[in-house]
Amino acid sequence: MVIINIVVVLFCLLGLVFYTGGAVGIIRMPDFYSRLHSAGQLDTLGLLFFVFALSIYELRHLYWESIIISLKILLILFFVFLSSPTATHSIVDAGIKAGLVPWAKEKREK
Repeated sequence: MVIINIVVVLFCLLGLVFYTGGAVGIIRMPDFYSRLHSAGQLDTLGLLFFVFALSIYELRHLYWESIIISLKILLILFFVFLSSPTATHSIVDAGIKAGLVPWAKEKREK
């Protein structure tokens, strides 16, 4: 029982690390496309660890109800993994159609 709680806390902390990395990426990246990439990738991974931690926490008592709830939680995770890349791709397409130009490093003249 204590081991399950430790595993859940570790997964939550790992998810928090990915969420923090996504927030730093949004702040530090130079353009729209880089920020969107950072947000899309790291927030999805953060959600993976948080939802997986919830699924494990729900299985601390092995009843049929808790197993079904845990499977439903994992099914939500599956749908997020299907929809997140699709949403990110459609936002990038909208940015391209709006005329947003990707950032390019300026070359120094000698």
